Amino acid sequence: MSIQEQINNDIKEAMKAKNVDKLAALRAVKSAIMLEATKDGSSIVSDEVSLKLITKLVKQRKDSTAIYIEQKRQDLADDEINQLVYLEGYLPSQMGEDEVRKIVKEVIAQVGASSSSDIGKCMGPLMGRLNGKAEGSLISRLVREELS
Repeated sequence: MSIQEQINNDIKEAMKAKNVDKLAALRAVKSAIMLEATKDGSSIVSDEVSLKLITKLVKQRKDSTAIYIEQKRQDLADDEINQLVYLEGYLPSQMGEDEVRKIVKEVIAQVGASSSSDIGKCMGPLMGRLNGKAEGSLISRLVREELS
């Protein structure tokens, strides 16, 4: 079952259970997927693209939560956190820093990078290999540490 089908089924279940937070989160995902589908004119979006969209929504929720907490709006922050929990359920588990560092070292050795000017050479293969499994900011930070 594709992620798109899973989202649709989960929307139905959330409606039956009257789970407002879960329904809001899933509708946001479905909206993003439908918007992406209309860009290319196809009705089906690959699971890889769906995961990227969900990752983007998770990042937005985290940013919004931080802003709401800063503005002392705990009620809105709680809503965002609840939606965040549901969205993260669709993402693959994230790799730990040690695992990512090991892969970063492998790719640096494969590419033959030796200085900070080679960061771009490393980031392409790493993002392809670790897409969805680790945050880009973590990967970038580790590459910079290893090459400096």
